Amino acid sequence: MISATLLAFAPCALLPAPRVSPGAVRGRAVGASAVHSPLAAKALDHVSSHPVVEHNPYCDWFSKGEATEEQVKDLVVQFSVFSNLFLLAQLNKVINSPTLEGAREGKEILANEIGVVFKPQEKKTAELAREAAEKGFDPNVVSVTGSVEGGVFSHRAAHFEWLCDVGKDMGLTFDELGKRRHGSEATLHFCDALYRIYGSEDLSTALGASFAIEHWANAGFWDELIEGFEKLNGKRPSGAKKFRMGFWRFHQALEAQHAAHTMDELEEAITEGLITDELRFQQAAREMLDACAIFWEGLDASRQGRPYSVTTLKAR
Repeated sequence: MISATLLAFAPCALLPAPRVSPGAVRGRAVGASAVHSPLAAKALDHVSSHPVVEHNPYCDWFSKGEATEEQVKDLVVQFSVFSNLFLLAQLNKVINSPTLEGAREGKEILANEIGVVFKPQEKKTAELAREAAEKGFDPNVVSVTGSVEGGVFSHRAAHFEWLCDVGKDMGLTFDELGKRRHGSEATLHFCDALYRIYGSEDLSTALGASFAIEHWANAGFWDELIEGFEKLNGKRPSGAKKFRMGFWRFHQALEAQHAAHTMDELEEAITEGLITDELRFQQAAREMLDACAIFWEGLDASRQGRPYSVTTLKAR
């Protein structure tokens, strides 16, 4: 969103698909015990210590399964705006990629977001198409590994449509989801930062933002959201529709399989000399995580019924 959603969103290409460490959060410690180059070690420490990575009050609250129907709707609507506007940021990243390889890696993410199912290397396209169609392109069963090359497209496999299914069961229409006009000030600040920083033409900036976003996406918030939804489903009255879990579980699984490679890919970028300005790299990572924090802070303020102004926050 993305995913990608981010990316899904996410929870979601200037390094070969830059997917960077989840840190030692919620039991994940990818890269924590390995020996890293000085720049990689500094970058890991820089993002791991950011407040939105260390502790997310909103997701901590949501994981308790105490959200009301209206509070869940608010999460779904704001996440849908993030999921849809992430497409613009990812396209901007593809356009600004300095290499053909980087552009192709960016298109892998973009194509999967809009509905191209990943094809595992061992599967034939025809077999993939048959299996996916039989299961209705269910996000609970489509692959989180492979490539869009030789994959299969379906509108039903678009990540945003999976989120629309969640909203539909809650009485939300297509027109009430994903549009910029439905985004809160906090959500739009985050989405605009993604477009500007994550999709930057400056390579050091874009790589810093990518590193930060992947670290955030692997920091455990998918786990906490799923924990909350599972508890809420356990409380649903007999006969009431349960919240669909596919969108959330797909991104949880996607980020989990990314995690094993993230620090290696950062080291590769460093070795190849792609990060030419360490200060810009670190500034971009911090700005991107600050924007992530604002997204969640906006949701936290909304569920508590208190005002939240990004403009006021920036003026302090």
